Amino acid sequence: MTIAADISRFLDHLTVERGAAANTVSSYRRDLERYRRYLESRDIESIDAVTEEDVREFLVDLRRGDPDAGHTPLADSSVARTLVATRRFHKFAVEEGIVATDVAHAVRPPRPARRLPKSLPVEEVLAILEAAGAEDHPRALRDRALLEFLYSCGARITEATSLDIDDLDLDTRAVRLRGKGGKERLVPLGGPAIDAIDAYLVRGRPALVSRATPALFLNARGGRLSRQSAWQVLVTAAERAGLDKAVSPHTLRHSFATHLLDGGADVRVVQELLGHASVTTTQVYTLVTVNTMREVYAVAHPRAR
Repeated sequence: MTIAADISRFLDHLTVERGAAANTVSSYRRDLERYRRYLESRDIESIDAVTEEDVREFLVDLRRGDPDAGHTPLADSSVARTLVATRRFHKFAVEEGIVATDVAHAVRPPRPARRLPKSLPVEEVLAILEAAGAEDHPRALRDRALLEFLYSCGARITEATSLDIDDLDLDTRAVRLRGKGGKERLVPLGGPAIDAIDAYLVRGRPALVSRATPALFLNARGGRLSRQSAWQVLVTAAERAGLDKAVSPHTLRHSFATHLLDGGADVRVVQELLGHASVTTTQVYTLVTVNTMREVYAVAHPRAR
């Protein structure tokens, strides 16, 4: 039986016996047709002639592409999706007794490229903070205090919105944060954040509060500020500051970590401040600073090129 016939049998199995959605079957058909053409280009006409090396080379071929044939390189996510279809096809062939060995079982998808966290230059962060506090009314005081807080200690947005007044110790300039899994950590706060929070507590929060609540950051109705509303505070401030890039609360967290490392902070200290369980998670930020150093070196050193 030909590979095309085996693929058709597999697709019928997905449709009739597995009840797969039409879009799923269509996606599998497209990916397996690509696989069939690849095997055909290697003069492989029967599934029992396919080896594990053939499957691995297929992934390499997908990532490399073929400009002459009009095939652009696929992204890692698309390669991984195609491999899922290929592996299920080979598993089906074993289950149906078409072949004795599943040659695709040990093949793993490519690891996705490690994405660098997005961070902002210090001057852009300062512009956002200034824009948040440009007006003198209760919500503006809250917005400035919130954004100063996020950048000052690298808190997650949920850590900030779940904060209670009693979690603050303005005398020692520290805050108790509750991170993932309920794990607590004590983090220092900078002077500008302390000043902004103090101004908000004196002139902003009393005007917003409408009922007894321990929450630090309040919405216009006097309740605890939501994650979505806190996110919008940042987006609005960034727009007022004239930034033409997408920002999120995590952008301030990334900027906090990157600026600390750029300033010479030890990665393990930054790990503790961020509340990462493993230093490996934090080390991705070192890639940012290394890239920055390369750029500076390339521009400044007379023998860099």
